[in-house]
Amino acid sequence: MKPIARTLGLAALAAVGALAQFPPMPPAASRSSQLPSSPGAVRRAAPAGATAKPAAAVPSVKDLKFPPLKPLPNPAATTFTLPNGMKVYLLEDRKLPLISGVARVRAGNLFDPAGKAGLAELTGISIRAGGTKSKTGAQWDEELENAAATVESHIDETSGAVSFSTLTENADAVMAIFKDALTAPEFAEDRVELAKAQYRGAIARRNDDARNLALREFLRVVYGKDTAYGGQAEYSTIAHIGRGDIQDFYRRYFFPRNAYLAVWGDFDAAAMRSRLERLFADWTVEQPAPPPFPEVRSKSDSGVYLALKKGLDRAYFSIGQLSGEVRDPDCPALEVMTAILGGGADSRLYQRLLTKMGDANAIAADWDANYGHPGAFRISGAVKSPSTVEDIRAIREEVERMRSAEVSAEELAAAKNTAINRLAFAYDTNAKAVGRMLGYAYFGYPEDFIQQYQKALAAVTAADVLRVAKEHLDPARFAIVVVGNPAEFLNPLSSLGGPVRQIDSTIPGAEAAPADAAGLAKGKQMIERAQQAVGGADKLAAIQDIAQVSEARPDSPPDAAPIQATELWLAPDAFRREQSAPTGKIVVYLNGRSGWASPPAGTAALTGVRLKEVEGDRFRLYFRLLLGDRMPGWTVNAIDDATLEIADGAGQIAQLTVDPASGMPRSVRYELVMASGPPLAMADTWSDFREAAGVKMPYKIVRARNGVKYAEFTVTDCKINSGLKLEDLRSRP
Repeated sequence: MKPIARTLGLAALAAVGALAQFPPMPPAASRSSQLPSSPGAVRRAAPAGATAKPAAAVPSVKDLKFPPLKPLPNPAATTFTLPNGMKVYLLEDRKLPLISGVARVRAGNLFDPAGKAGLAELTGISIRAGGTKSKTGAQWDEELENAAATVESHIDETSGAVSFSTLTENADAVMAIFKDALTAPEFAEDRVELAKAQYRGAIARRNDDARNLALREFLRVVYGKDTAYGGQAEYSTIAHIGRGDIQDFYRRYFFPRNAYLAVWGDFDAAAMRSRLERLFADWTVEQPAPPPFPEVRSKSDSGVYLALKKGLDRAYFSIGQLSGEVRDPDCPALEVMTAILGGGADSRLYQRLLTKMGDANAIAADWDANYGHPGAFRISGAVKSPSTVEDIRAIREEVERMRSAEVSAEELAAAKNTAINRLAFAYDTNAKAVGRMLGYAYFGYPEDFIQQYQKALAAVTAADVLRVAKEHLDPARFAIVVVGNPAEFLNPLSSLGGPVRQIDSTIPGAEAAPADAAGLAKGKQMIERAQQAVGGADKLAAIQDIAQVSEARPDSPPDAAPIQATELWLAPDAFRREQSAPTGKIVVYLNGRSGWASPPAGTAALTGVRLKEVEGDRFRLYFRLLLGDRMPGWTVNAIDDATLEIADGAGQIAQLTVDPASGMPRSVRYELVMASGPPLAMADTWSDFREAAGVKMPYKIVRARNGVKYAEFTVTDCKINSGLKLEDLRSRP
């Protein structure tokens, strides 16, 4: 699952900044910068009476000569393995009183289980945010802020990381937090729910940027949307992830023999080695080695795809195919080829589409090779809507021109120099150098790979560029993904050849988790045990009406007046709620699939989101959930040993958590759909159980919204089978 704009926001939540990032592929030409055309002459006034001399000609930047880049050195790092099996790299740097470090773990969202896309990334966020048993994430926040230090964590597609940065004088305290985060995270429930809420927000925004939408859907076409590389998280997959899932994912992949630790900065290597041996002496967890990452399919889908997005004056596109790995022998020549094709203002695509045709405002080509699996070659940009088809044809022609004749000597020299010289800036800090070492070790590259790559770039010839273009680019197999409004195109996309496949970028709502026979059977056992714990299924089933009065105290503002609420239910499914408000009483009534609401301004039929909200309130009545196995059309599926997912088949879903030891219900989690934006993650936690008509009912409910306490409810009266009549529920104010 590609962590691009779909994660959407999620990358910003979990990033560790520039701390020892894996070495990027030797930088793609699409990110090249251009030198200014020519500096202006500087004029000085001549002294009085002096004869002005002709100004010397200012040389062109093209006349400037630079010596070849020397072979890039490997850092003089100390390497060893701790007794627990963790591999360590140390690099002394006494220039500043700073120490930084990162632990890389072989994990990734490619290991997300079916139906729980987003699990790895949520785990990565929660490692740091969730604190430990002894200290909360908030306490860490305060301590680190006071020390001007950071400890961060994240998990991306193919790796996990926990990192730190600190002043030398605070190293002991900060490294202790770093160690606790890496080895003993607690994954506090509230922080997990907050991370899930943030993820839902990222999902809600993922279609806002048309450029990112084109790229995301292109990658899904190329890799396959049903594969680990092309899949994406949805509201439903996030909803199905619980704290237990996160704990299990962490335990499976975070252990010493599966980690690489690098520390660099102001220290003595021998002393740091002793410090690390003491620090990690008690981290001795063992697990089997992780499996290999999934294979990328050998052939990607091709053809023309359209994601309709009205209101745009431009069409955004991504065009291309699968690429390869950085270790491929042809990768240096392919980087040079891509730079000539679309790597900057002097590239062929830029010159044709922007300079000559004047249709595009952005165009770039990128041979995006990965270190551990094939990446994607892509040409991306934005063009004026009317000329969309004409511009895509021009792109195809330029690709064919790359495949039909050798590039000029001037094009070759410029692209090679740019690629070679940028290597120096890609690895010009110790953080980058250490990142390179870790990356090569992690993916099994030789230590001198950067030197090999540098030599290979220098050796690329025009014949090599032509050969790799012919062998690796297949325009007939390109996937063309366009985001825009086809009504604005002068020519239809179908004129590019073949049918136009429609991309549905609609964000789906919540869905129940896939259920199998084993999950349903276990769910049946768990809910029967919960029924027995609260008084028995027969007593629950005997409830024919209920009247419950409660007082709600919102958490904010602190001086908010309590809200009085009365809920009435009458078999089979009539429901009424009366609630006091500063502006008057609010009453809602529901019977079957229809009802009404009576706010102070008048009475109106329940529709849309409001209807769904009230249906959810009725669905989640405590005793009804506990009878889920007896409700026609409902399913009760065991998610884990403490969680049941109950669905009514009509769109209502709730997760009921129970105490594994006693079987008593503990809480219910659900999503509250909003008129706009992502759904809210709600959780009601029950306590203070008292008997009413032989059934243990909760008299205290704490409600959380997106992981933060929202309100507390206290039941002041509960009557069961008091003889309610339908008229009592449906009478209007």
